[in-house]
Amino acid sequence: MSIAAAGGNSGEPAADSGIGGTRGPAGARPVRRRPRDRRAQIAVAAAEAFSALGYHGVSMEEIAARLSLSSTALYRHYPSKYALFRTEALRLGAVCAAATRFPPEAAGWSVEQRRRHLFDAVIGAGIANRRSTALLRWQGRYLEPEDRAVVAADLAAVAAAGRALLGESRPELDEPTKTVLAQSIQSIVSSIGDHHVALPARVLADRLRAACLAVWRCELPPPGGPHGRPAPAVPPTFTHELVLKHAVALFHEYGYPHVSVEDIAVAAGLPTPSAIYRFYHSKGDLLAAAFRRAADQVSAAIGPAVAAAPSPAAALTTLVDLFVAGSFAERELTFVYYAEISNVPSDQRKRLRAIQRLNVEEWAKLLAATRSDLTPAEARLLVHTAQALVIDLGRRFGSDDPTCSRQRVAHLMRIILFGDATADAVP
Repeated sequence: MSIAAAGGNSGEPAADSGIGGTRGPAGARPVRRRPRDRRAQIAVAAAEAFSALGYHGVSMEEIAARLSLSSTALYRHYPSKYALFRTEALRLGAVCAAATRFPPEAAGWSVEQRRRHLFDAVIGAGIANRRSTALLRWQGRYLEPEDRAVVAADLAAVAAAGRALLGESRPELDEPTKTVLAQSIQSIVSSIGDHHVALPARVLADRLRAACLAVWRCELPPPGGPHGRPAPAVPPTFTHELVLKHAVALFHEYGYPHVSVEDIAVAAGLPTPSAIYRFYHSKGDLLAAAFRRAADQVSAAIGPAVAAAPSPAAALTTLVDLFVAGSFAERELTFVYYAEISNVPSDQRKRLRAIQRLNVEEWAKLLAATRSDLTPAEARLLVHTAQALVIDLGRRFGSDDPTCSRQRVAHLMRIILFGDATADAVP
C-alpha cells in the first residue's frame, strides 16, 4: 500500500530540444515546462516548513524561496498561507483515515491478518509523511474550527480502527483500556515526526511495528492509583515565578503567537506589561526560560538515578517513573515544550536542542546496555517514542483520568523501551 506524500524533484526540468521538444528556432530561448505536480510540491514543502518552524514562523516568501519560485508564482497556486496550511493538513488527515480502510478481500481475513495490515498501512503512511507529521501533531490548533473538526474526525478513525480490532482480538478488555492502548499505538507511529533519528525505512518500520505489537499485547495495571504530584504553589512574592507560570498556562491554552506580554502581565497581576521586563528580556526569553526548566529537570535526574541503581535497566526504570511524575505534575509545560520549540529565539533553541539530545543519548545508553538487540540509533528512536507517549496520553486523558494513571503510563513506557518480553521483569 503506497501512501507516499506527493513530491519529487523540486527543481524545474531542463527544456528538451529537437522533435517533440520545446526549443524553437535556432537561438530562441527554451521554453521551461512547469512540473505537473507543482501544486503538490508546494503543499509538501510548506508542510515541512510548518512542521519545522511552526505555522506562524513561516511566510509565503520563505516557502517560495525553498522551491526557487517567485512569490507571484506561489500565489497563483495558493491565495494565502492559510490555504496552503489547510490543504496539507486536510491531506495528512485523509492519509491517516485511508490507512485504516481494509481492501474488499479483508472480509475473509483473520483478526491477526487485519491487525498486521492495519499496522503496516498506518506505519507506512507515517514514514512516507514523516517530515510533515508535526504539522498535525503541534500546529493543528491553528486550523479554523471547521477544518480542525475534519482533521480530528480523520485521526479519530485511526484510534477507532485500533479499538475495534482490539475488541475482537482481546474481548476481555474494557472500553477505556482499549482506548488507552489504541491511543498509545497511534502515538508510537506519529512520534517519528518529533525527531530526526536516521534509520533505514525497513528498520524504522520493524521497530515501530514491534513497539505497537508490544503495546497491543500488554497487560496494563488496574486503573486508578495516585495521580501526579501537584505542582508546588508559587509564593506571591516570587514575581518571576508567577510570570513564568502564567505565561506557560497562556501559551498552552492559546498558542505562543496569540499571547502578548500584556496578556501575561494581566494574568500575573502586574500593574503594567513593562514590569515583566524586570525579569525577562522578551516574550521569547520567557519561553526559553520555561524550556530550560523542563530540560534541566530531566537532566538533573540522570546522574542520581544511575548512581543509585544496581543496573542500567533499574536506572532507566527510575528515570521513567520520574519522567511520568514530572509530566503529570506539569502537563501544560510538557505540552508547550513540544508544541512551541520553534518559537524560542534561534540561539537559545540550539542550546535547548543540545540539552535534549544529551538527555536522550543518556537514556539510550542505558537502554542499549540493557538490550543487546538494539543499535544506538534504534535505542534513541525508542527513547523518543516512549517520551512522546507521555505527552500524547496527557493531551488525550489529562492527569486525573484513572484509566490512564501514572502507573499505566509508566508501564506503557517500559513496554516500548524494554519490549513485551522484558518489561515486566525489569526491577
